[in-house]
Amino acid sequence: MIHPSYSELMKVVNADTEPGEAKVVNSRYSIVMATSKRARQIIGGDEPLVNGKDRKALSIAVDELNQGKIRILTDEEEEALKQEMEEAAARMEEAEAEETQEAEENEAE
Repeated sequence: MIHPSYSELMKVVNADTEPGEAKVVNSRYSIVMATSKRARQIIGGDEPLVNGKDRKALSIAVDELNQGKIRILTDEEEEALKQEMEEAAARMEEAEAEETQEAEENEAE
């Protein structure tokens, strides 16, 4: 048994949904998937958002979710964020290409 319980975590995650709006999570599976994904990020080197000294990555991830430090995105939010990040990356590449071209033109002069 984990503490807090799955039902408590589901209440925390769904706390921001308006009445009549679809809940972010409807099952324990969603909680397990979200915390395991975050635990893998912590194991991979991401900094914990809560005090995690001498604790396992999964326990840290559960605490982060329970304290509202991380949130589970809906499919629509995740897709919008992915698209936004791709657009930002394309703008950065375009700016770098312009800078490189300007530098080459300045060298040629």
